[in-house]
Amino acid sequence: METLPGAEFLNYHHLRYFWTVATEGSLRRASEKLRVSQPSMCTQIKLLETSLGETLFRPSGRSLVLTEFGQLVYGYAEEIFTLGGEILRATKQAPGVRALRLNVGIVDSFPKLMSYEILRPVLEHQPPVRLTCHEGKLADLVSQLNTHRLDVVLSDEPASPGMAGKVFNHLLGSSEITFCAMPALAKTLKGRFPRNLDGAPALLPTQNCSLRRDLEKWFRSAGVEPRVTAEFEDAALTKIVATASHGFIAVPTVVASDAIERYGFVSIGRTKEVTTQFYAITTERRFTHPAILAITEHLRGAKKKAKP
Repeated sequence: METLPGAEFLNYHHLRYFWTVATEGSLRRASEKLRVSQPSMCTQIKLLETSLGETLFRPSGRSLVLTEFGQLVYGYAEEIFTLGGEILRATKQAPGVRALRLNVGIVDSFPKLMSYEILRPVLEHQPPVRLTCHEGKLADLVSQLNTHRLDVVLSDEPASPGMAGKVFNHLLGSSEITFCAMPALAKTLKGRFPRNLDGAPALLPTQNCSLRRDLEKWFRSAGVEPRVTAEFEDAALTKIVATASHGFIAVPTVVASDAIERYGFVSIGRTKEVTTQFYAITTERRFTHPAILAITEHLRGAKKKAKP
């Protein structure tokens, strides 16, 4: 389908018709909601498809379903009109009570308990902050950061210079590693640490995680070879699987006590030779968002308390 010559902007009226049909799941219900005739709405959506160069719906029996491209456009439209609704609500509030927003991207492998510890000041911030968290791969999250769909990305490794756009890596802190297992599994492990890890079932991060590479190097230097039973990108899923005694896990020491309390693990060893880092990645050299400043102040205070 050809694009209309000179179509260099998006017609948001057409986009709203499309979004309403997709949301309502019916052309009839959408036309009733917007009080626009069905033929008129069809015409406007056709004009949108022409300007975008691809179809948005395909027939399925008597219904319309989104094409793959339509699903992509719907995702953007959902954000646009959700934000539009928030603008209207914000204008009705006094300036002093308008809520701040913080959109955070969290890398899959980032420890969830650590995520909560870092974000806790945002949840307790005054004036209130509306926090929205998204999970994904580092490259995808950095891409969203560069298009300003995210304010900050939490990662356990820095963004490389090869990633699109200019971003800055801010080291929030680091932690040693504690190995944990359920009591039933821990009782079957033989020898003192780290020998008790040799041949033991292990639930480890996937090979693309920096922590996995560091652990593999440390295993070799310690002369142990765990039996890898499963690999995960999601740290939270790793802990859930570990509760069924399928293997031991490696967690940052800074959140090990929480993991032990929440999941019932026991510590089977700790090493200072493997550390994991926590980064905040932004498009700014210096933090300016009040909520992000609250995070750094909280972490700074926690470090001072931790010093002997």
